[in-house]
Amino acid sequence: MLLDLTGKVVLVTGGGGGIGRAVTERFHIEGSRVVALDVAFGDDHVIADDYHSLQCDVSDHGSVQHAVGEVVDRFGAVDVLVNNAGVYVEGLVSDLDPEQWRRAFDVNVTGTFLMSQAVIPAMKEQRSGRIINAASFAAIVPSVGSAAYAASKAAVVQLTRVLASELGPWDVTVNAYAPGMIPTAMNGFADMPEPHAQARLLDTLSLRRWGRPEDVADLVCFLASDAAQYITGTLADVSGGKLSTQMPHKAYEL
Repeated sequence: MLLDLTGKVVLVTGGGGGIGRAVTERFHIEGSRVVALDVAFGDDHVIADDYHSLQCDVSDHGSVQHAVGEVVDRFGAVDVLVNNAGVYVEGLVSDLDPEQWRRAFDVNVTGTFLMSQAVIPAMKEQRSGRIINAASFAAIVPSVGSAAYAASKAAVVQLTRVLASELGPWDVTVNAYAPGMIPTAMNGFADMPEPHAQARLLDTLSLRRWGRPEDVADLVCFLASDAAQYITGTLADVSGGKLSTQMPHKAYEL
């Protein structure tokens, strides 16, 4: 199957590192015109041909409007928006700082809302588009201490479903993806000092290995392609079969 993404104008939030960087690089390899957005970026500059970076704080309405306006002015369209930017907030509900709770929702949920809202006029005008949102396996099965993060990602899933129906008349699809345990600077899975701590996490996976950012990038590119034109309003699990059974590690002990 050929995923022809050549010439597509693609925005990826949180494109400066981790999964976001892998997604931007994959779209660039596929021949898309990519703009990586990240709050950590400096001035707009060209990384490579048709591969740009632009500073943007997805939780700030003005910053989002400016960034999307720059992209539309430069390229005349927005074909794909990948709402990848996110923050991880950890803490028991009894101990959680309200500011941390707000931060999780400001970036993970409001950021997805503001970016989606900003690209809707362009996608409606061209009567096509793809919005692809980063959820998490935590939206399916949360962990103790992950209330803020899990709740925010569950909200992203419901926002995705509503947007899918609202934008269906313009042939714009909206989907979400749920990574499982993919080591990044944000979660530090692979950097745990004790081997048994890593083993305990790996034991929850049917494919007993860490995921790679490239695994997510493959899924995102598929959802952005014409091969996925009849898929909308769904949450795609890219977790290596996390908790597909109660104790998947037992298959490795046979």
